[in-house]
Amino acid sequence: MKLSVLSAPIATMALLFGLLLLPSVDAADPSLVINGKLTQGSLIRGQVPKGSEVRLNGQKLTVNRQGKFVMGFEREAETSHTLTIVTPDGETHTRTLNISKRDYDIQRIDGLDQNMVSPPKAVLERIRNDSARVARARSGTRNYDAVFTRFSWPAEGPITGVYGSQRILNGEPKRPHYGVDVGGPVGTPIVAPTSGIVTLAEDLYYSGNTVILDHGMGVFSTFLHLDTMTVTVGDKLEKGEQLGTLGATGRATGPHLDWRLNLGPMRLDPQLLVTDGE
Repeated sequence: MKLSVLSAPIATMALLFGLLLLPSVDAADPSLVINGKLTQGSLIRGQVPKGSEVRLNGQKLTVNRQGKFVMGFEREAETSHTLTIVTPDGETHTRTLNISKRDYDIQRIDGLDQNMVSPPKAVLERIRNDSARVARARSGTRNYDAVFTRFSWPAEGPITGVYGSQRILNGEPKRPHYGVDVGGPVGTPIVAPTSGIVTLAEDLYYSGNTVILDHGMGVFSTFLHLDTMTVTVGDKLEKGEQLGTLGATGRATGPHLDWRLNLGPMRLDPQLLVTDGE
């Protein structure tokens, strides 16, 4: 499937609470507005009256000064969840969120350097250090509103891999794939899907040249296998600004972008952000 993602016009959205969202208002609880597909792997963005408290399955969520919050459902999340809102006047609203279960593909990838499938002991320390740096780069909850705006594709090209698919590498079953892959020639521009602050720009063992953007509220985009990186830690990018070029560094059989989405340590599906409502 060919994606004309950089030139495609973005549909005009209603402006609600200062956010570019596709809102869903609960008729039984008009104080709640949510945006996102209720399914496994989804990031959900919402708004409640300022000063409200929000809990998902009893766990308190971060709500900013404007009453905006985010929540996510992992790859194998249960299909029923309880969202509780306590408004500033003390009213309690409880809503059951029923999310759909997904079927995931099995993807076989052969021809990888075996050191990238089963790394030698000599590089295990580097891999552990890489993982620690990535965890630090995805930590914290910045009071930044970019996550509540419309996301666009960071690269133009065919989708060659999807979120959640079981990976079999050189015949060995491995962990599921947690990103969406966009193929293309080396040097294809990679841009910020929405505004963000660079928290990592390094060459890592598995993912090669890697950039992480903080979109606020604990939501991060990660861009893997880049040929070049054109940003440094601390840079603030506006939506559409270039952060690097598409490549085949790290564990890759050919040039592509692997775009990932995290809510803290939770791995979510970035494709849902750019296809929901389109």
